[in-house]
Amino acid sequence: MVTEKIKFGTDGWRAIIAKEFTVYNVARVSKGLADWLLPKHANPVVVVGHDCRFGGKLFAETAAGVLCANGVKVMLADGFISTPMISLGVLKLNAQQGVVITASHNPPSYNGYKLKGPHGGPSSPKVISEVESLIPDEVAVPAQSLSYWEEKGLLQHVALEDLYVNYLKELFDFEELARSPFKMAYDAMYGAGQNVIRRLLPDAVLIHCDDNPGFHGQAPEPLDKNLKELAHTVATTPEIKIGLATDGDADRIGLYDGDGNFVDAHNIILLLIHYLHKYKGMTGKVVIAFSVTDRVKRLCDHYGLTVEVTQIGFKYISEIMVHEDVLVGGEESGGIAVKGHIPERDGIYDGLALYEFMTKSGKTLKELCQEVYDIVGTFVYDRHDLTIDNDKKNAIIQKAADGGYTKFGKYGFNRVETIDGVKYHLDNGGWIMLRASGTEPLLRVYAEGNSKEETQDILNDVKATIL
Repeated sequence: MVTEKIKFGTDGWRAIIAKEFTVYNVARVSKGLADWLLPKHANPVVVVGHDCRFGGKLFAETAAGVLCANGVKVMLADGFISTPMISLGVLKLNAQQGVVITASHNPPSYNGYKLKGPHGGPSSPKVISEVESLIPDEVAVPAQSLSYWEEKGLLQHVALEDLYVNYLKELFDFEELARSPFKMAYDAMYGAGQNVIRRLLPDAVLIHCDDNPGFHGQAPEPLDKNLKELAHTVATTPEIKIGLATDGDADRIGLYDGDGNFVDAHNIILLLIHYLHKYKGMTGKVVIAFSVTDRVKRLCDHYGLTVEVTQIGFKYISEIMVHEDVLVGGEESGGIAVKGHIPERDGIYDGLALYEFMTKSGKTLKELCQEVYDIVGTFVYDRHDLTIDNDKKNAIIQKAADGGYTKFGKYGFNRVETIDGVKYHLDNGGWIMLRASGTEPLLRVYAEGNSKEETQDILNDVKATIL
């Protein structure tokens, strides 16, 4: 049998269902994980679960069966779960690893395999690399049923959603939130967060909180272009002052203010720093991915907080959070973790923290954003994902890395950074970044300007230059 090498990207292994993402390949990855665990632990335990994607239950049970057949005990989640539920479960249940069957925000045709560490966050790049190197070309898929492994004491079912909900009830005052003058609308994007908000905030207006494994044909990524129904609901319902959205596995966040204006991840990171430091008196380092706005550095300079910039991929941020005192760690894509919670992206937790901020301060999201703008100035960010031929994509990235671009249309730049992709700091105070996606066949073009019109003009000039 000819098998292709399985490679993990910025956040797990992802592939198209029934093409590369098959029962057999999931079994291969699970055998690699078992072979990594067994020499290191006498009685290893792995928490396994799946989100709402097509085939998730089958793939999770496949992973569980292979692990059990190799002598690894499995705690298998009941029903669909979010990624933060697995990470919390690994920590609370004293497991050595977690497996989440999810392709996160990717299109419905994809599924994926994420690894989570005992600290309650993404497994480190070192661990992922070691597991990847042990994935065999061939594997025997066990024929035994899950009940067989239960009888052997190697498989146990766990209610991870209950564990997670009870945990959040200890961290937030939901009686106070129930009295909030600001009503919330929540869009689960047909993803794994849908039951949690229904249980915790029963008065919230719920959108796309039902079972649809194909996500109605829409990639469950919480971007403005994918959330028009949520935006319309917020804009046309006077009592709703915040719209919260989470992605397919509920670890990424998108927000709307009471006027139906999208509040992107850059602004959410700024708001969380502002809330936790100025209002709650908390301190710590701020860790951001390379594609996050430099306004974060400006806000941290204002508050005397240290900033560290990492490669793109939350695993790099989480690794720092495990070993250092970190206040906020975040990515441009909406994955954000905060002090006081596990070192994991969690769109629901972040949304609740900002809902708490509004409720306790008595201020709208728009008013709180203005408090941040009074310090760092206003800005507008956008990103275009270009689906282009792989050869052309790679040629563009190589040309950028070789210094082949001297300006983009009318926009000149004065500084270039190459931590992960290529970032150009523009003469007008904005920036441009070019980077190939680590999980999809896309070239990502990022831009920040001083107005919506300027940002769109920058993006248009970049595309005209590189294509």
